[in-house]
Amino acid sequence: MITFLLAVALLVLAYFTYGKYVEKVFGPKNDRLTPAYSNQDGVDYVPMGKQKNAMIQLLNIAGTGPIFGPIMGALYGPVAFLWIVLGAIFAGAVHDYLTGMISIRNRGAHIPELAGKFLGKLSKHLVNAFALLLLLLVGTVFVTTPASLLHALMDGKVALGILIGAIFLYYFLSTVLPIDKIIGRLYPYFGATLLIGTLGVGGSLLLSDYSIPELTLTNLHPADLPIFPILFLTITCGALSGFHATQSPIISRTTQKEKQGRYIFYGMMIAEAIIAMIWAAAAMSLFDGQNLQTLINEGTASLVVNEVSMTLLGAVGGTIAVLGAVVLPITSGDTAFRAARSIIADYLNINQSKLAKRLAIALPLFALSFLLTKIDFNILWRYFSFANQGTSALALWIATMYLLVKGKNYFISLIPALFITDMVATYILFDAKLGFGLSYSASHIGGMIITALIAVAFFVKAKKNKADGLQVDLEEEDAPKNNRDGLKRAGV
Repeated sequence: MITFLLAVALLVLAYFTYGKYVEKVFGPKNDRLTPAYSNQDGVDYVPMGKQKNAMIQLLNIAGTGPIFGPIMGALYGPVAFLWIVLGAIFAGAVHDYLTGMISIRNRGAHIPELAGKFLGKLSKHLVNAFALLLLLLVGTVFVTTPASLLHALMDGKVALGILIGAIFLYYFLSTVLPIDKIIGRLYPYFGATLLIGTLGVGGSLLLSDYSIPELTLTNLHPADLPIFPILFLTITCGALSGFHATQSPIISRTTQKEKQGRYIFYGMMIAEAIIAMIWAAAAMSLFDGQNLQTLINEGTASLVVNEVSMTLLGAVGGTIAVLGAVVLPITSGDTAFRAARSIIADYLNINQSKLAKRLAIALPLFALSFLLTKIDFNILWRYFSFANQGTSALALWIATMYLLVKGKNYFISLIPALFITDMVATYILFDAKLGFGLSYSASHIGGMIITALIAVAFFVKAKKNKADGLQVDLEEEDAPKNNRDGLKRAGV
């Protein structure tokens, strides 16, 4: 229990210390007009309050990832706690904050546009395809997982196909309607359900007779899967997740002031890490590795969620906890499709003010996602994990370029960029089902070589960007002065 409590305390402390340092490095300015006002269109660019934005951001980024990922990561034992804590503080929250703030400085741009600007035109096309693949996988996974959770909660009384159809309908409406019509109105209620359920599981675990294991670096995985690199692609949301890079720009378009960014982006990633800690601790405490593996194999991590909730909280409290777990994927799935629509619209330069144009993009997206639901869930999750961390690496390289060209401390994003790039490269070389199936040692050597080559290419590009005088912000350097009148007109 000491490890768990200390880990949560470190996460909270980091928001007020390292989070403040990262904010200082970036240098937010409240007198700059944010995209919520400068691009206001009543659909995607809509000014919303700090608390509402923070809740939407938390629910956007916290899909089943900070529940399912930590449950599967719990198979490795308490060493998983280290990745959640250190990953969230030094990688995940930095990734989310910089992605969100750089997007704000670039009129709410999504990651493909940012990649094109900072890493080159070829990167824009590659990242666009990669991000859309990730969002399609996320949307599909986050249709399947809440449906399976509800199916288990209802003892199979409602057909899985009906539940999937109902969730798809909600996603469709959330994708095509203005952001403040459904998402802005429902998310406070979703957030309350999530917090009540998660805090209930955490509080009951601390007060129960179950013992939360203390930290050990021993790999306890029953199948003896290696910690490096697989743990880092198993626990993504809750530690570091590229999916967040597709979600932060949604809120960059509704944020009123730049200095709200640390609370909205860095702070909500820390909150997600605490959620991940609770579910990882619960899985480790209630099951040994072999029993946990058996339960996951029988019905994905959704059965573990149901078993943990009902055991710790009883029928009524357990139902609320499961509903809280259902809320997470639903509130990430809807914005996954919304982000995909926005990325395609930006890439093809299609104005989204008219419903017909939003439908023209959304309908094919949902048709593709429906086809993907026919694929085995474990295969979907494997591809999702790889695409997720590949995207996080790209986002961190973009952030590093931004800071480097600005003459700021770029090591805060460079170090996690190097680490996760190495893990992704090693994983694709090592994994026999998804990648090349090389030996463990050969995969690590290959991963380091690939990472080194990417780093060299990055610094060559950085030198060119500086020589060309890359303007890192779309606003002019004297924008703060020019925008004071605009802020007053906007009522900020």
